[in-house]
Amino acid sequence: MATLCRLQKNNYIIVVITLFFFHLVYYSVIATTNINNNNGGFSAHLIRKNSPNSPLYKHKNNKVHRRLMGPDTPGSRMKIDPGSGEHIMKFSMGTPPFDIYAIADTGSDLLWTQCQPCKACYKTNFGVFDPRKSSTYRNITCRASDCRLVALSRPLDYQPNFCRENPKGLCLYRYAYLDTSSSTGALAKETVTMTSTTGKVVTLKDIVFGCGNENNSTITGTEMGVIGLGRGPLSFVSQIAPYVGGKRFSHCLVSDPNIESKIYFGNGSEVLGEGVLTVPLFDEQPGGSNYYVTVPGITIGNDFIPFNSTGTLLTKGNMLVDSGTPMTYLPQEFFDRVVAQLKKTVELESFISSEDSTICFNSTTVPKFPTVALHFEGGGELPLNETQLFHRNEETKAFCFMMVNTTTEDYGTFGGSLQTDFLIGFDLDTKVVSFKPTNCANFNKS
Repeated sequence: MATLCRLQKNNYIIVVITLFFFHLVYYSVIATTNINNNNGGFSAHLIRKNSPNSPLYKHKNNKVHRRLMGPDTPGSRMKIDPGSGEHIMKFSMGTPPFDIYAIADTGSDLLWTQCQPCKACYKTNFGVFDPRKSSTYRNITCRASDCRLVALSRPLDYQPNFCRENPKGLCLYRYAYLDTSSSTGALAKETVTMTSTTGKVVTLKDIVFGCGNENNSTITGTEMGVIGLGRGPLSFVSQIAPYVGGKRFSHCLVSDPNIESKIYFGNGSEVLGEGVLTVPLFDEQPGGSNYYVTVPGITIGNDFIPFNSTGTLLTKGNMLVDSGTPMTYLPQEFFDRVVAQLKKTVELESFISSEDSTICFNSTTVPKFPTVALHFEGGGELPLNETQLFHRNEETKAFCFMMVNTTTEDYGTFGGSLQTDFLIGFDLDTKVVSFKPTNCANFNKS
């Protein structure tokens, strides 16, 4: 899935469904775990969407790539991923509480869900939140400071003078995605509750969210919205930061869909110890919402393949870290050189998959693949294992590369599947992201 955040890159606006900065948003947050009193953090469960433990398990497959789209964003491919790497978070909204299942996304900011009364909502098997039944729901007016945070995300028929002429009117928003999904509605505040991994109920008051009453999705019966974990001020992380010890969080995603993953907020989410690789985040624009890092290239075996072809300068912030995009995407020209090197190094018959145009190797057993490492700005290298890089295609009985090409973007996307078995920490105060190779199934037990 994808979340909501807006960013400027190469003179066009890209909005992506992952959260964080811009300015501190001081919303009142009260937790029954007393996080206010001790400035502590908490952790929550993440469930793979294709896990038998997921409430969405029986429903039809989801997109690999759901990006928010700006007015000048070029069209993009949409692919199906039978083993979706998307993760959902369960929380409740309103008083009395109403259960919500939303995609956790580091590629966007806004928390949104479908709301009654629906003008046009996509079908879901879990109902639709009705704010009229909640005693803690509060509308945000058009002239409120919070409304300015969605100034670039207005409905298609929005009039420039609407707020001036209707200062007490609703704060309207619209988020559109490259797979033709969209959400339109009103910005509001509501009480959010969730159960932490310790069993304590965390109550968060006055969380700003999108109450969408005109939505469409190219899939039905599945997720009820998105919980944005990006760098912007509307993200869940930014809103709770003053009460959990800072704007930071980490997650440890498990490769086995039968095992739950965890996400950690605030104090206790630090990535520490031996083997940690910390790299700087690139600010693509003031107050940007996305987690961009700079990747000079990748090593396959003994050979280094640069991100840029010979004679061109490396662009800063050329890789987006996005948990809401299951697959990893590389620009076409870089992807072609990576695939060529794999063909040279892996001594097996190969073919290009018709499903996602990536390389697959014919083998009845797990092949011996070369060592692979992703290089980051500053000289750090992140080793990648076979489970992160290849998956078994049950139809072709081949092992296929889990990086695919993009022909519409000049930057890559570090997707959710590649993030498995890494403890990954995002620190928005120090503007770094940290990676630590970790057995996440064991780590999350602690």
